[in-house]
Amino acid sequence: MEPVAEVRGRMMPLARDDVDTDQIMPKQFLTRVERVGYGEFVFHNWRREPGFVFNDQRFAKARILVTGRNFGSGSSREHAVWGLQQYGFGAVIAPSFSDIFVGNCMQTGLVPVATAESTCRELQRLAEAAPDTEIAVNLRDARISWPGGEAEFELDERAREVLSLGLDDVTLILAELDAILAHESRHPAWMPEVTR
Repeated sequence: MEPVAEVRGRMMPLARDDVDTDQIMPKQFLTRVERVGYGEFVFHNWRREPGFVFNDQRFAKARILVTGRNFGSGSSREHAVWGLQQYGFGAVIAPSFSDIFVGNCMQTGLVPVATAESTCRELQRLAEAAPDTEIAVNLRDARISWPGGEAEFELDERAREVLSLGLDDVTLILAELDAILAHESRHPAWMPEVTR
């Protein structure tokens, strides 16, 4: 996972609450064994709707998705996070997220930005009115800034550290490998061992 200190770019406004992972990445695209190639399938079913924001070329180069409450609810589908990232998003701003979705974001480097609902609405209006506007999500300061405004967001200190250093669970475990092997060497012979 690549370290993330800041996500800067244009926004895409998706003014919907309770967006679940089945809508983000429909089930028919979960048959692949590799973790790549999911970006083109994000919101596949909703893209058939006339006027759906993902079909609006004004937002084609957006790096930040600004959406509604309870984003990423539903199943623990990692593919939803992979797809959003591979589509080009570096951050998702919403008033609230599913805990499982946030956990999956921590494993890939997609930044889940929980902020006030009023801030999300203001950013959505700004994106609609001026699609070329760029904003910045700064992990160190836990702040979103845009021309004429800024707001704080919630992301605990440990999560910010993990994202800013590019640490996923595998990297964190490997950092403790010597201690794990030392612990395993003290087990009785009849117990299973962890080996390199």
